[in-house]
Amino acid sequence: MEWPIAEVARMSGVTARTLRHYGEIGLLPPVRIGANGHRYYGECQLLRLQQILVLRALGLGLPEIGRVLAEQVDEVEALRRHHRRLLAERDRLDALAGTVSRTIAELEQSRKDGTPMTVNRPENLFEGVVPSQYQESLRDFPEHAEEVARRVAAMTPQEVEAGQRERTAQMIRLAELMAAGHPADAEPVQAETDARYRALTALRAVSTEEYRAMGRSCVDNDAWRAAYEAIAPGLAAYQRDAIEAYADTRLS
Repeated sequence: MEWPIAEVARMSGVTARTLRHYGEIGLLPPVRIGANGHRYYGECQLLRLQQILVLRALGLGLPEIGRVLAEQVDEVEALRRHHRRLLAERDRLDALAGTVSRTIAELEQSRKDGTPMTVNRPENLFEGVVPSQYQESLRDFPEHAEEVARRVAAMTPQEVEAGQRERTAQMIRLAELMAAGHPADAEPVQAETDARYRALTALRAVSTEEYRAMGRSCVDNDAWRAAYEAIAPGLAAYQRDAIEAYADTRLS
């Protein structure tokens, strides 16, 4: 059985543009291209796409994924390895969610008491916060993801970790604004959004429509939505709306 690219995009949640990009770099060639130019994929390609998405979720870049797929022989054993890595990543995310939850509780208590937050064990602030799968959040934007991967490859582990901590801190700041009742188009929220936009455009030019699409990915991309919702329920949609408002007022 074969499926056209539009159907594969619908089933997998990967855009047709990304599927074509995977084909162009030899990672996921279609089983055939019809006379109308449309790409078609068979069951083997769907299984390969599943492995690509699993490896991306685990933080691998496209070149490394290509090497992994080229070297594997037994598909069942490969899936077992992926499964073990997914279980390890689940444990890491559980630890990260617990870390953020404790930090929020301590901040709330300190504000209630009117005293500075006291951290008895500073190392607990960073439990589960390791060099992240930031590229995964950009998987539907392959050009940007590749540039991020290139920059990350030139960074020290300390610099990568510092970047992850700053992204987590930005999400917490956004959650605090949401909890305080600020609408997504309020100035404090837009200031945070502006900072994120400037960080993105420091890597490469990002068009208004591409930034809008990134905002929608906060909700539509499972990995990205899970990261936001681990901070606070509703935060993914709040970030999407903030980006949409930013694009309307500052980029249009």
